Formats: sequence, C-alpha cells, structure tokens
Amino acid sequence: MIAPRTIKVLTLNIWNRGDPWDDRLQVIRAGLAEMQPDVVCLQEVLCLPDFDQLELIAEGTGYHLAFGRDGEDHYPFGNGILSRWPVTRTAVRALPRGGTDENRSVTFAALATPFGSLPVFSTHLNWKLHHGHIRVQQVRALVDFVDHEAADGDLPAVLAGDFNAEPDSDEIRYLRGLTGLGGECVYFCDCWAAAGDGTPGATFVRRNPYAFAGSGNEPDRRIDYVFVRGPNDRQEGVALECELLFTNAVDNVWASDHLGVMAIIGV
Repeated sequence: MIAPRTIKVLTLNIWNRGDPWDDRLQVIRAGLAEMQPDVVCLQEVLCLPDFDQLELIAEGTGYHLAFGRDGEDHYPFGNGILSRWPVTRTAVRALPRGGTDENRSVTFAALATPFGSLPVFSTHLNWKLHHGHIRVQQVRALVDFVDHEAADGDLPAVLAGDFNAEPDSDEIRYLRGLTGLGGECVYFCDCWAAAGDGTPGATFVRRNPYAFAGSGNEPDRRIDYVFVRGPNDRQEGVALECELLFTNAVDNVWASDHLGVMAIIGV
C-alpha cells in the first residue's frame, strides 16, 4: 500500500509582542516541536532590525523563512511563513485599505516539497467587525494574487491566516465558492469545515484572557483558517484532518490571543 502524500499546515496569529512575549515564545516553540508542522503561517509578526520574531520562533528548528509586510505606517507587523522545505520564490502584495489606516498584506512563498512546488500564502485582513465590505475587497485581491503567483503544474495553493471574518460572512463564503459577490465564483476548501470535528471551531475565545483583555466585548468566533485550492483533477489538495491547537494555557501562559489551526492536506 502506498502511503498518502500529506502536508501538515499550521496557522497562528502570534499577537505581535503582547506580554508576556518571552514566556509565550517558549509555548509557541514547544508547540511547534511537539506538532512538527511542515508549513507554518504566522500573522502579526514583528521583523525589526533589533527584534525579529520570525527568527526567534524558528531558532534551532531548521525551518526556511519568508516574511513580508506593507510598510510601517500603522501596523509595523507582517506575515511570515516557516517551511520544512526550501523557499524558491517569494512575493508580497499590499491589500486594499478601503479608506482605513490598516496596512494589511499577504506574503507568498513557493516551497520545494518532495511532491512538487507548493504555493503558500499567509495573510491578515482588517479586524473591525463592521469592516466586512473592506474584507470583501481584500479577498478579491487575495484571489488575484494567488492566480498571479501560482503556476500551472504547482500543487494546489494553500491560503491561511487571520481573516477576521466568520464562516457565514460574504468574504469567507466567496472563498468557499458560495457566492460570486456579483461576479465569477472561486473555490478554496475550508479545511475546518471539511475535516474538523464538527464543532464551531472558534479561534478567538473569551476564555483566553489575552483575547478577553483586548476585545472582551467580542463574541467567540472562528476567524482563523487554512484553505487549500483543491482538489484538482489529480485529487491533490484534499483536506484530510483539521484541529485546533494552542487551545489551553501552559503554566498560565497562552501562546497568543488566538488559537491555532492545523490541517493535514493530501497532495
């Protein structure tokens, strides 16, 4: 019997330098060591000349790194990718701001996996509850960027991150092929919906004191996703398993104000 070809993808918004960062770093590192993801998409990553969170998280792991952001005029953080395999190409695109001061972006990396080139996109959309109309612009830009960077013959593209949008929002329904938003439809498989445990899968939860302290008036919501643009005609890009990670504190320290999502994708 031939073993299935699989790729394990984790996404986590790391809450930039939110206190207690040094302790949270150890929780994140320990989690990665235990879970051994092949690809890690990170958001709210600070990469400054004297403080590089991507390198701190990846230290001693052997992961290859990619990072990008849209300037430093409001949010100085960006999106990172850690990869078990070499990164052959990278790109960054700024996302529409919709008249706000939020400088959101998406980071792309092409990964040289044993199964072929894997296009990976790590992103973070506008955060306010009433900014759905802006996130709609942003997901359209994301799809355009995926179309631009993912080449024929590549494995199905992986798109992951903090979308700040619930599953029944227009922006997520668009990615899932449930609406064309007045135009053509696209389709990305929502790995939690396809292979999760059947629960709502909230990733921003009030029982996490870091989340509650920052946004205690927000309800529990599923806003972090791993998507894969598949399956293709070769049945590559199938969500096989999906679970929430960093779901509890370790010695009273949570990894972040978000929970993580990890998907096992068949390629």
